[in-house]
Amino acid sequence: MPDPKRPRAFRLQDLRLDDGQGAENARAPVLIEPARDPYEAEVEAAMATDAVGAEEAAVEVAQKKGLGRHWFLSWTGIFWSAAGGLLALSFGLWLNHLVDDLFARAPALGLAGLVLAGAAGLALLVLAGREVAGVMRQSRIAELHIGLARARESDDFQDARRLVRELSALYATRAETALARDQLRDLAQDIVDGRDLIDIAERTLVHPLDLEVRQEIASAAKRVSMVTAIAPRAIIDVVFVVAQAIRLIRRISAIYGGRPGLFGFLKVLRSIGAHIAITGGMAAGDSIVQQFLGHGIAAKLSARLGEGVLNGLLTTRVGLSAMAVCRPMPYAVGRAPGVRDVAPFLFSKAEPKG
Repeated sequence: MPDPKRPRAFRLQDLRLDDGQGAENARAPVLIEPARDPYEAEVEAAMATDAVGAEEAAVEVAQKKGLGRHWFLSWTGIFWSAAGGLLALSFGLWLNHLVDDLFARAPALGLAGLVLAGAAGLALLVLAGREVAGVMRQSRIAELHIGLARARESDDFQDARRLVRELSALYATRAETALARDQLRDLAQDIVDGRDLIDIAERTLVHPLDLEVRQEIASAAKRVSMVTAIAPRAIIDVVFVVAQAIRLIRRISAIYGGRPGLFGFLKVLRSIGAHIAITGGMAAGDSIVQQFLGHGIAAKLSARLGEGVLNGLLTTRVGLSAMAVCRPMPYAVGRAPGVRDVAPFLFSKAEPKG
C-alpha cells in the first residue's frame, strides 16, 4: 500500500473532485495571489485625464456626432493657434510701444526698459522650463503607476526590473530614501520574480512615503475641523478649506516625487477631480454617509462642530484622492487607506456615548 504522505505527481486534467483521490488532493493548500486594489482601474482612468486623453475623448465625441476627425482637430487647432498668436502680437506691440516711449523721454529710461524686458523674458523662459519639467515629471509618475500595475499583473520580470529602477531614480535626490534604494538595488540582483520585486519596492521605498502622506492628510483634516468650528464667518471657512486643500495636494505630490508648478498642479487637480467623480460615491459611502446618517451626534449637539467634522471629512477625501493619483505605484501589498484609517479622530468626536 503506497504511503499517503509520500510526494506524488499528477496531471491537472486528471484531477477529479468526485472521487477519493480528488477529494484528498482538493484538501491541499492553494496559493492565492493578493487581490488587486478594487479601485485601481478608476485610479488609472483618472491618471489618464491628460491633454492626450482629453483630445482623444473630444475626437470620439466628434465622431459620434458625425463630424470628421481631421475637420474637428484642424478647426480646434486653428482657433487656439490664432488666439495665441493674437495675444503674443498684442503683448509684443505693447512692449515695443512702451520701450519707444521710454527712449523718447530719455535714453537711459529706454535702456533700463530693455534690460528689464530682457530680464523678464529670461525669467519667463526659466519658469516655462520648470512648468514643462513639472508636467513631464507628473506624467512620468502616472506612467510608472500604470506600468508597475501591468507588470505586476503579468508578472513580467524584465518590465518589473526596468520600472523599479526608474522608481528608484525618481527619488535619487532624496537623502531619506538612500537606505531603501540601496536595499532595493541589492535585492534586485537576487530576485527573479517580477511580482515579488514590485512588492518589495512598495514595502521598502513607497510605504514610508505613504506614512508621511497619511500624516499630512490627518494634520490638514485637524486644522480644517478646528478652524471651521471656531471661525466667526463662513467666508473664513471657505478660504481656509480651499487653501488647505491646495497646500495638501501640493504637499502630497511633492512627497511622492512630483514638482508641481501652476500647470502641473492643474494637471494633478484635474486627475483628482476625475478620481473623486469616479470613486467618490463608492469610496466615501461606507464612511461619510454612515457617519452623518448613523452617528450624526455632533451635528445635533452643535451646528459648528458638525460643519467642522464635515469639512474635515471632505478634506480627508480630497487628500486620499490626491494620494491615489500621485502615488507612483498601485496598492499591492496592502489595501488603500480609507477615511476612517487616516482620520479616526473625526469619527470619535461623533460616536454616541453610553
